[in-house]
Amino acid sequence: MYSRLDLALGAEISGIPAYNLFLDDGISTEGTTGKMVVTILSAVAQAERLRILERTNEGRLEAKAKGVKSGRKPKVNKADVFARHDQGVSAMDIARQLKIGRSTVHTALASWMTGALILNVL
Repeated sequence: MYSRLDLALGAEISGIPAYNLFLDDGISTEGTTGKMVVTILSAVAQAERLRILERTNEGRLEAKAKGVKSGRKPKVNKADVFARHDQGVSAMDIARQLKIGRSTVHTALASWMTGALILNVL
């Protein structure tokens, strides 16, 4: 995404004598004053974008500290997958029974195996 400064200076970089006229704001890039105005507005816009990112990150960290869960809800209850696997049901049959993808079953089982290995090490 190009900023207004990119638009204003684009013609100058390419060597074509041209200027932009922003009709909705009444701003022209013609002359040194026009370039200065566009540069200042571009700096203000950049500062606002950075501030929005800061506020978003602060809110996300605050929510995380409060224990708010974010992200997508799990497709499947892993306990169901583990229980069926312990009964000897194949991954393909577990996927069919729970109406989920086979790779989802394998992912759940892999996380269970990793957790079991960690518990055995400790």
